[in-house]
Amino acid sequence: MSLRRSEPVVHVLTMDGLDFRMVRSSHPAAQRTFLLVHGIGMSHRYLRRLHDELALAHSVISIDLPGFGGLRRPSRDLDVRAMAGALATLLDREAVTDAVAVGHSMGSQWVVELAVQRPDLVTHVVAVGPVADDHHRTAFAQARALALDVVGETPRANWQVLSDYVRCGIPWYLRQLRHMVAYPIEERVGLLTRPLLVLRGAQDPIAGLSWCRRLRDAAPDAAVIEVPRGWHVVQDRAPRAVAGAMEAFLSAHTLPSPGKSPR
Repeated sequence: MSLRRSEPVVHVLTMDGLDFRMVRSSHPAAQRTFLLVHGIGMSHRYLRRLHDELALAHSVISIDLPGFGGLRRPSRDLDVRAMAGALATLLDREAVTDAVAVGHSMGSQWVVELAVQRPDLVTHVVAVGPVADDHHRTAFAQARALALDVVGETPRANWQVLSDYVRCGIPWYLRQLRHMVAYPIEERVGLLTRPLLVLRGAQDPIAGLSWCRRLRDAAPDAAVIEVPRGWHVVQDRAPRAVAGAMEAFLSAHTLPSPGKSPR
């Protein structure tokens, strides 16, 4: 298989008054499509190294959700379920099916909810550094853990986080933070009909090991993998290790029978 990848193609799309940015890399011999979704306040930029690693052998789509990455802020509020529904509509429009849905931090909530609502669009779910720990589910606890994480991240990762937070803006960040803290991901993973990988950096103070194990145990078909020496933004520090962990999980967990969307 050729290791040559095409340059990503970037589109901004508007649907129902919501702006999305899609960064798409196609591979002529791709066996899978990976969908990468950022976390709260962020954009596709801190997923770029993982995007490029996966694009060596697969088709990859990185998404900037409405209000993030400098996109126009929605005039209406969007909780986790509404945002996942809007993402599903985008995937329908772009004829994206059978994707490995990968979300980082709050992105893990959006991809879990996407797979619960529309399992026909997803083959596997990967929650990288998932939030929010049900033993520490307050805005203050999340902010404290984030402050601890800054110490271990690379200067590049810290700059990406800071600059994307500025582009997002405080009002939209705070509206989404409320939804992030309220979303019961440990309950929603129990409704998954697709295999779930919970992946964390071994030093991540935001997504602790005991929390990740509780998520694994709450899902019908799930595993936990740790990346040594990784922190919360593990996909930027160690994109090859993260990609390798996902590949190993996908090989070990075959696609189950198609599920039905819960009512």
